[in-house]
Amino acid sequence: MTRPITAGVDGSQESLAALAWAAREAVRRGLALRVVHAWRVQSPEVIESAITGDADSQAERVHSAVTEAVRTVTERHPDLDVTADVVEGPAVDTLVAAAADAELLVLGSRGHGPIVGFLLGSVGQQVIAGAARPVVLVRAGDEPSAEAAGREIVVGQQGDPEDSADALRFAFETAAARGATVRVVRAWTLPPVFAYSPGSLKLLDEAGGLEPYEKKAVAAAVRPWRERFPDVPVTEHVEMGSAGQVLLSVAGTAQLMVVGRRAHRTAVGARIGSVAHGVLHHADCPVAVVPHA
Repeated sequence: MTRPITAGVDGSQESLAALAWAAREAVRRGLALRVVHAWRVQSPEVIESAITGDADSQAERVHSAVTEAVRTVTERHPDLDVTADVVEGPAVDTLVAAAADAELLVLGSRGHGPIVGFLLGSVGQQVIAGAARPVVLVRAGDEPSAEAAGREIVVGQQGDPEDSADALRFAFETAAARGATVRVVRAWTLPPVFAYSPGSLKLLDEAGGLEPYEKKAVAAAVRPWRERFPDVPVTEHVEMGSAGQVLLSVAGTAQLMVVGRRAHRTAVGARIGSVAHGVLHHADCPVAVVPHA
């Protein structure tokens, strides 16, 4: 089954930028575009709401706004297959369900603070944490020029090769569709003394030290993707520091930042992870969060 790229819209500038980004990506990948709007009837007392009146009039305004958004997309991309769904129900449940049937879900974000706009309060984090597919967050000021040649797809790599396989696959597939370079970033820190064991010391000794060991680790993780995508240029970036700080240090060269998150739930519920959290709040480029086991 071919999955569409799905964009969540609500009429805000953030969501309209996300819709434009999703449409361009759908064209590049030869996929259909699905537009989803989740809404709930507002009571007359919610006087600050942009949608007021009875349920029928509210529904009419919502459908009209979505129709206008779709019209703008189809004018820019007349050959793109676009469908739209207006769903009355909770935003989190609606978007998580939409993500399950999508190649990726694209949403708007203001960044530089809590994710707001379409993603009110904790809704954004709940959607990212609960989605089974990649979720891309796009800023209101995102422009097509940011996808110009020379800007990279930056992807974080950590742990063993299988730990980052899903994020690397997403980054290489996106780069192949755009003719872009992939920069694979692996951050490392000095382990505490008690973390050393005879086995780990032997591996470090064979590698020639900590930094050479990290370079060999990232090379091993990237190797199968180099072979699968031989036409995609790759830069392997190994730097000492926290993963979030190192990724943000190269964000200025990125047209897209890709980070992974563990898909399992913890005792306190689903979480997006500290690295993804930091990058989502501070990177100026769109950010893709890719779940993995």
